[in-house]
Amino acid sequence: RAAATVGEGCRTVPLAGHVGFDSLPDQLVNKSVSQGFCFNILCVGETGLGKSTLMDTLFNTKFEGEPATHTQPGVQLRSNTYDLQESNVGLKLTIVSTVGFGDQINKEDSYKPIVEFIDAQFEAYLQEELKIRRVLHTYHDSRIHACLYFIAPTGHSLKSLDLVTMKKLDSKVNIIPIIAKSDAISKSELTKFKIKITSELVNNGVQIYQFPTDDESVAEINGTMNAHLPFAVIGSTEELKIGNKMMKARQYPWGTVQVENEAHCDFVKLREMLIRVNMEDLREQTHSRHYELYRRCKLEEMGFKDTDPDSKPFSLQETYEAKRNEFLGELQKKEEEMRQMFVQRVKEKEAELKEAEKELHEKFDRLKKLHQDEKKKLEDKKKSLDDEVNAFKQRKTAAELLQSQGSQAGGSQTLKRDKEKKK
Repeated sequence: RAAATVGEGCRTVPLAGHVGFDSLPDQLVNKSVSQGFCFNILCVGETGLGKSTLMDTLFNTKFEGEPATHTQPGVQLRSNTYDLQESNVGLKLTIVSTVGFGDQINKEDSYKPIVEFIDAQFEAYLQEELKIRRVLHTYHDSRIHACLYFIAPTGHSLKSLDLVTMKKLDSKVNIIPIIAKSDAISKSELTKFKIKITSELVNNGVQIYQFPTDDESVAEINGTMNAHLPFAVIGSTEELKIGNKMMKARQYPWGTVQVENEAHCDFVKLREMLIRVNMEDLREQTHSRHYELYRRCKLEEMGFKDTDPDSKPFSLQETYEAKRNEFLGELQKKEEEMRQMFVQRVKEKEAELKEAEKELHEKFDRLKKLHQDEKKKLEDKKKSLDDEVNAFKQRKTAAELLQSQGSQAGGSQTLKRDKEKKK
């Protein structure tokens, strides 16, 4: 029983019996089950390491998809979403695979498409948050909750591609490293390989996902499983009869590897940690850590802050006005630069036109002079021809005159002879 006194002269009302707020967890469970859950997995690894097979084995489902080839010109991300149902719980599962990862000769930029894809999902969620009318309760959250990084079972050390890619991704997604096709190396080599991988990750400052140990109910199992990272896994959808039970296994000429046998591989540990124990923590870490980091950096780029220089709450209106004025100033500056550039180009064009006009005038003068020279030559030649014609006419006239005189002289001599004969 409890009693509360509000003031003097007031009646005391005793509080007794069951209130009922202890049903809040049940209410949350019922609401969550009715809405369903979403979980997004990114599988990063070289082609042929068994990413699709492991996904089929993890969720006991045959997902659609064709095997990727080694002829991809670049890294492409392929996303597929499936609606799964187990008991009365629905799960919208999205599996994103990196097609062509590690197949190029130049692997320098292989991580860029992956980083851009993760950022694109963060940006889509941020844009939905910034809308005036938000519908986050029905929004399909496509942010990556877990990144399974498949390591080739070489038994030596991590490749440079693996270290660079994980270093670029560790601040954007929860990385869980796993050794794919771990039956390719012996048990002693596998132990040394795990130690080598862990050492290289620590030395290169790669932050992988650590299973949480702050919850007492899962602290012991998560602490134990953190020591087993990276998980050495084997995937298989083929079921073989072992004893009196049908089990997922891989049949080899020398024996059978049981996928769900913890003495053979860490598949059960991975499934336990990823799905049964820490799926909600992975979703929470994605939202509270990785997405918040992206959101904070993005808003700071836009000029938003929590407090102004005077440690007073930052006004959204003032921020908008400041960014608007800054944008207008930059716009005016660019406009002035474009105007100056336009004026400069006009001046350059005018100079080019003047130069071309000058060249045309010079060419016209040369042609005019050449024409005058040719005309003068023709006139001189015509004059000389006229002189020759006149001289020829004069000679012709003189010749005709001489000829007529000669003929007259001949005629007179003939008459004289005739007269003499007559006498």
